[in-house]
Amino acid sequence: MCICVNCHYVDSCITYNAVETQHEQPHLTQTPDFEPNEPSINVNIRPKQDYIEMEWDVVGCLSFKQETGKWSKLRPGELIPT
Repeated sequence: MCICVNCHYVDSCITYNAVETQHEQPHLTQTPDFEPNEPSINVNIRPKQDYIEMEWDVVGCLSFKQETGKWSKLRPGELIPT
């Protein structure tokens, strides 16, 4: 699971914005302005019948600042991305 959902910077982070793009999800912001320090991204690749599924998760970041439920506060009622 992406650590960003519980990060204070999720709505301004350039890296999380890129992950949203990869997942074809709506952006929390169109103009992210926070450049995180050394984010680590895992990309899981799963071949399917006629396409390849890719899942991108930020699993580490030196800029991570815990704010439990930050993503949910910004998107109330929506399922948390996994």
